[in-house]
Amino acid sequence: MDSTQALPDQALIDQLVQHHAQEPGSLLPLLHDIQDRLGFIPASSVASIAEGLNLSRAEVHGVITYYHHFRSTAPGKHVIQVCRAEACQSCGSEELWALAEKLLGCKAHENSANGMYSLEPVYCLGLCASSPAIQIGDTLHARVSEAKFTRLVQALESTS
Repeated sequence: MDSTQALPDQALIDQLVQHHAQEPGSLLPLLHDIQDRLGFIPASSVASIAEGLNLSRAEVHGVITYYHHFRSTAPGKHVIQVCRAEACQSCGSEELWALAEKLLGCKAHENSANGMYSLEPVYCLGLCASSPAIQIGDTLHARVSEAKFTRLVQALESTS
């Protein structure tokens, strides 16, 4: 564990703002850095980000809310992304999406009530020839049938 992981959220955010402040176009790299470290971008950090980068709060908030990748709340323990692009749709991702909502008990960009899962749509995982595809955390899964999806979720539950 590096020393920045032990810092409280705001101290870490301030440190990251300082690190990125002099870079041209630093907002997106900073937001990615914050989310990579914390799992989300706390709404309470918008003011300090804006001040540190000499931007308005509206500009920072606008970028966070424009990109679906950024979260303003903590994700579930397991982030499950289901590809919704055309190739995956043609091979059954719509049915997979419906199953995911049912099994996980949440809709797009939501967390399950037990905090175990976050369900996220994604519009290409680069596995078009092996669709439908999903990603759980950092692990890609290709040719995911409804049965395979169910097994993957059961495996997550048995290890948690």
